[in-house]
Amino acid sequence: MQPESNDKQPALDRSAIHLLHRAGQRAGDMFTEEVVAGNLTPRQFAILLTISKEEGLSQTDMVDRTGIDRSTLADIIRRMLKKGFIRRRRTKHDARVYSVKLTDEGRAALAMAEPAAILADARLLAALPKARRVEFLESLSVIVDAFSASNGKNST
Repeated sequence: MQPESNDKQPALDRSAIHLLHRAGQRAGDMFTEEVVAGNLTPRQFAILLTISKEEGLSQTDMVDRTGIDRSTLADIIRRMLKKGFIRRRRTKHDARVYSVKLTDEGRAALAMAEPAAILADARLLAALPKARRVEFLESLSVIVDAFSASNGKNST
């Protein structure tokens, strides 16, 4: 239940959903500021990084790994194909399924963006005292894991 302010309106400064949304906005802004040369969004970066760790993933596997919903992922994949960052091929086991791999351009974009993404993370975490940073990341992971589709629970 939501704590309320004196005028019976929800207290946004105590709303986990609102504060996570606002923190996500700030994190996205920091990422964009740092990764200007790479011309990548945080989600595109997440996809490139995920593919680089496991070449040949299917789009379904990427949904599971990144938490990006299917329709959004499909749109991002289309844009990244146009940019030449990835290539996809039908799998040998199931002609309905695509396997996705990085191109040389995709590897270059990831290599350019990765140091900037690390810097954006560091800037964001610098808002917290050093002693609370690991706990903060662990708490976020607990929340994500508790509601991930792979655990059979609701996810968006």
